[in-house]
Amino acid sequence: MDFNQIFRDRTKSFSISIIKLLSPLSYSDALSIIRKQIIRSSTSVAANYRAVARARSDKERFAKICIVVEEIDETQLWLEVIEELQYVNLDELSPLKLECDELVKVMTTYKFKLSQNLK
Repeated sequence: MDFNQIFRDRTKSFSISIIKLLSPLSYSDALSIIRKQIIRSSTSVAANYRAVARARSDKERFAKICIVVEEIDETQLWLEVIEELQYVNLDELSPLKLECDELVKVMTTYKFKLSQNLK
């Protein structure tokens, strides 16, 4: 099982799911700002995770995973905001929140293990 490929696919799929969920929603100033932020942060998770897999050194890999953790945490915040503002149906949002929570845990654990390897 190729850990890198699994999470390249999962992070890309996650960002696509967010885009598909939010794109059809009607325009409002507040929603527009939130939509832009969550799409930016979720696609950044996918893009930066790809960079983790291609890092040229352990230090570079650690720096990239730090960005991934920061961006997935930000995505988690925006999902919470969307939920509290009730912009989308909870049945549609729940699987994304669950996937985000899992990605936060996995990426945080990976970051910790990389930090231990640098010591």
